[in-house]
Amino acid sequence: MKNTNLNAVIFGIAIVIAAYLLGNSIINRNKPQGNIAVTGLGKADFTSDLIVWEGSFSKENPNLKEGYNNLEKDKKIITDYLMSKGIKPEELIFKAVKSNKNTRTKYSPEGKYMGEEFLGYRLTQSIKVESNNVEKVEKISREITELLNKGIQFYSQPPRYYYTKLADLKVEMISKATADARSRAEKIAENSGESLGDLISAKMGIFQITGQNSNENYSWGGTYNTSSKEKTASITMKLNFEVN
Repeated sequence: MKNTNLNAVIFGIAIVIAAYLLGNSIINRNKPQGNIAVTGLGKADFTSDLIVWEGSFSKENPNLKEGYNNLEKDKKIITDYLMSKGIKPEELIFKAVKSNKNTRTKYSPEGKYMGEEFLGYRLTQSIKVESNNVEKVEKISREITELLNKGIQFYSQPPRYYYTKLADLKVEMISKATADARSRAEKIAENSGESLGDLISAKMGIFQITGQNSNENYSWGGTYNTSSKEKTASITMKLNFEVN
């Protein structure tokens, strides 16, 4: 009788222990496991510190040698003009002269093709101004029509704007994006009653540069604005954390 009671007690304790272990197993199995994946954003506004401005001038002449001589005279007038405005010699680059034959198609009164008529040579030379004095070159690019009063046919292109400290800015933005992603992950873990574990992986997103107050769209391959002096750079960081 005593053995029967002892066996019953042992059996009961075994059932209690088994029930506890089974319940704990179910709880642990239902406990969220795995990781948290988040994306952080780093942004920075900046002002371009390098300007590149290009233009071209041309001359037409039936005599190639005379055309070159006339173009050289225009080149000196343009150089003197830009130097008087504060452009330094090392900021000014003249590219090679391009020459093309100008022709006109001839037709008979009956509309029959009669060949090409030679009209002369068109000589064109391009210049490029590259400077850290952004405001000065901007002003010159707007006033360049003054050369028309000197008999120069000058064609100006819109300036392009760049930033020479982009590498340092990119590092700073990656740091901001990483901190932003971690903050998001910690908040998610806290709201889930968990704690953030080790970083599993980190992946940098596309680097984007857009003009401030513009309607430019982001691109999968990255956007690099050169038309605006005031720009906004952004980058994303995708982090994956363990959850404890």
